[in-house]
Amino acid sequence: MPKPALLTASQARRLFLGAQGLLDDPARRTTVASLQALIERLGFVQVDTINVVARAHDLTLFSRLDGYRPDQLKRLHEEKQSLFEGFTHDASVIPTAFFAHWKPRFLRDRARIQAHAWWQHHFRDTDGAQVVRDVKARVEKEGPLKSSDFEHPEKRGPWWGWKPQKAALDFLWRSGELMIPRREGFQKVYDLTERVLPDHHALPCPSVPDHIAWVCGEAADRLWVFTPKELAEFWNSIEAVEAKAWCASAVKVGRLVAVEVEDADGQARPAFAVADWKARLDKLPEPPERTRLLCPFDPILRDRARALRRFAFDYRFEAFVPEPKRQYGYFVLPILEGDRLVGRLDPKLHRDRGLLEIKGLWWEPGIRPAKARKRALDEALQRLAAFVGAEDIQLPA
Repeated sequence: MPKPALLTASQARRLFLGAQGLLDDPARRTTVASLQALIERLGFVQVDTINVVARAHDLTLFSRLDGYRPDQLKRLHEEKQSLFEGFTHDASVIPTAFFAHWKPRFLRDRARIQAHAWWQHHFRDTDGAQVVRDVKARVEKEGPLKSSDFEHPEKRGPWWGWKPQKAALDFLWRSGELMIPRREGFQKVYDLTERVLPDHHALPCPSVPDHIAWVCGEAADRLWVFTPKELAEFWNSIEAVEAKAWCASAVKVGRLVAVEVEDADGQARPAFAVADWKARLDKLPEPPERTRLLCPFDPILRDRARALRRFAFDYRFEAFVPEPKRQYGYFVLPILEGDRLVGRLDPKLHRDRGLLEIKGLWWEPGIRPAKARKRALDEALQRLAAFVGAEDIQLPA
């Protein structure tokens, strides 16, 4: 048996960035159609409510398309319904064409949630099944509703403080009985799935083998180089053992090849790659000659261990870390320069003053803040300020 090909750390990094749309020209024309194509290429975009500088999904898309504007995403989701809001690792916008492959997840999540402490906590003093039935009946009768449309004493705070009706709405959404046709502000509006996506709701649930094949094949086309664990975790829909078996079968039919991948520290690890990885690598453009600021939930950062291996970049999201224990800041944006992560900064948008404050800036070890690098970062900050509506930028001393 021939020895697996060795991908250098640089090759693996460029393949990953190319697969995730970060080598394309971000200044290219942005339309609703090109935005849809980008999201289909990425597979999904994580949605998050934190708005220290901008919403997470907006930052992810803006880092790839200078011309992106949030109303374009809103149009795709709420008007064209070519995207739906569902769960991967967290709440995400997902191409509606993929909806049938969320049906196995709906069945799985229904069982998991009902067995979880989350469910038991919210319904410890009431009949949870009856609350769910009552909530769904109201939506069915009255049409789209928000959590605030259900009266109940509600403590403010994390999900442990949710009222039972809010938990029921989330459960019905996670199990596929309700969809989110729109948001008002950032409040979810819920309606029956058969009213929101009637054609897709009527599709049959894929068989287990078909679902595994789809999950693995689609993840492979968005990673290009991966381990079975990374393949399984891309959609967070199957187990690593199932992905490992699929990889073995895909190698036999020539869809994948076994490779060795060099990490940033020089250590080589076994992995798999799409069979034509060399041709894809040859076709990739050089990285854009600019600096970009990435969302903490960007696809290239979602797997922190992989980010460390590929980029020698050790990243921790610290929003939920008590402030005295934070190393960097609340919502830190990694700095992408070419195909390297060279630093990070902690921004805060003061909307009332039109000010984008950079509370902290840190360069990675060995990165020298030369004039050209600082100028490129300033240009990136100017683009971000224009995107979020800030007139001034304040850098740390």
